[in-house]
Amino acid sequence: MFSVKSRAAAVSVASNSTLILLKIVAGILTGSISLIAEAVHSTMDLAAAIIAFFSVRISDNPADDEHPFGHGKAENVSGVVEGLLIFVAAGIIIYEAIKKIITGPRLEYVEIGIGMMALSIVVNVIVSRYLLKVAKHTDSVALEADAKHLTTDVLTMIGVLVGLVLARITGLAIFDPITALVVAAMIIKAAYDITKKSFGGLMDTRLPKSEEDTIAAIINEHANKLAGFHEMRTRKAGSHRFVDLHLVLPNKVSLEEAHSMCDHLEDDIKVKLTNVNMTIHVEPCDTTCQTCTVACTFRESI
Repeated sequence: MFSVKSRAAAVSVASNSTLILLKIVAGILTGSISLIAEAVHSTMDLAAAIIAFFSVRISDNPADDEHPFGHGKAENVSGVVEGLLIFVAAGIIIYEAIKKIITGPRLEYVEIGIGMMALSIVVNVIVSRYLLKVAKHTDSVALEADAKHLTTDVLTMIGVLVGLVLARITGLAIFDPITALVVAAMIIKAAYDITKKSFGGLMDTRLPKSEEDTIAAIINEHANKLAGFHEMRTRKAGSHRFVDLHLVLPNKVSLEEAHSMCDHLEDDIKVKLTNVNMTIHVEPCDTTCQTCTVACTFRESI
């Protein structure tokens, strides 16, 4: 049975497949390079959606002997590949648009192209919002990349639609390849953003400061029982967060009490952040410290 993430990725694959076919037919009938460019772009979308579909299924697999930290980075790999595919699509569009400008563009049956782009915009808006909703709920990097990819598509489709409308109103077909170049520029920006975010996960970039601050705040809420913490390190693989830190406890705390405190902190943190894997190294406090606020009977006796 498919997970929520897998179903969302499957919807993306189905919608992209349908739009590719319609855009190719409309592009051939009208002779529009911007429509053909959109068909190429949608082909990249389909490849990206297929990659996202398989990557989220892989990332959902539990940790095993060969992958003790899980399979979350499969989603980061997917995001990087999607970004590279978008760069390729932009290059193809730029090449074809410049060639059209040089040779002179010709358009026919422009109304078909306009109708096709209007339909594509509606479909992509619906699918991208659905994917983004699922991505936020499941914290999926791959689905977020796919959702943002489709959102960018909506902007590029609007550009193509405007270009076709202008060509239809003015009779100047040059608007078509010019629009295609504008689309390519927007695609390159999207590719950069997606690649940068996904590549950060592969390089074990730390969690966002807001999330690290959340972890620190939760630990500091127990300042009356802790002597402090340090050497916190964080990273993220797909939707899985990894945190390790050194927790300083009063010198005479028992092993059972230390274990209970670690479990309590982990539970509190998991309420605020999803898919957190905690590793806590417990250390005894320095009993010579003069600033400790922990109620410690051992300190009172020295």
